[in-house]
Amino acid sequence: MAAGAVPVRAARKNAPPREDVLVAAMATIAERGLEGLTMAGLGRQVGMSSGHLLYYFGSKDELLLQTLEWSEAALGVERRALLSRPGTVRERLRAYVDLYVPEAARDPHWTLWLEVWNRSQNAGPQERERQGAIEGAWHRDLVALIAEGISRGEFRPLDPDRFGARLRALLDGFSIQVAVGLPGIGRQDILDHVAEFLTDALVVDTTTA
Repeated sequence: MAAGAVPVRAARKNAPPREDVLVAAMATIAERGLEGLTMAGLGRQVGMSSGHLLYYFGSKDELLLQTLEWSEAALGVERRALLSRPGTVRERLRAYVDLYVPEAARDPHWTLWLEVWNRSQNAGPQERERQGAIEGAWHRDLVALIAEGISRGEFRPLDPDRFGARLRALLDGFSIQVAVGLPGIGRQDILDHVAEFLTDALVVDTTTA
């Protein structure tokens, strides 16, 4: 063992909980953006060397993916709570859209999501599968919500899976524009566009019944 090296057992014993590292990484992205997140800086925040962080995560790509998974898990809890609350399906669909769309330019979750997907061009099959699991959770909840609206007569009959895929593509396209700070469109603009689209595409017109 090289002089000054920390034994593996000692490194494990002294390491902060994994979640503390992920929380610190997300907080750094929120405060300083991805350019402010370095392994050395993160290590200082949690009391570890950059070498120890690399030992536990293997690479910065893996750290970012695990941070995204942690953030998505928290969002998943919030999403399921929103979708299970009382109210019409239409109201809950609006809540889903509101949760999906970024708050503003440089929204930390969307910033991280875009970076992970950009890096995924060189990712292996396991990493791509994990990214797919994140997308799949959003899609399954949306499809179930649309299917419930159809069964209750709030939405017109259509294929929930196909419509869900198209709606998420619309949400992604709009959301990326806000997340990267393109001028001319804001969060409320997106919510208005999507609300109009959902009314035209889904809502049953009871005035002609």
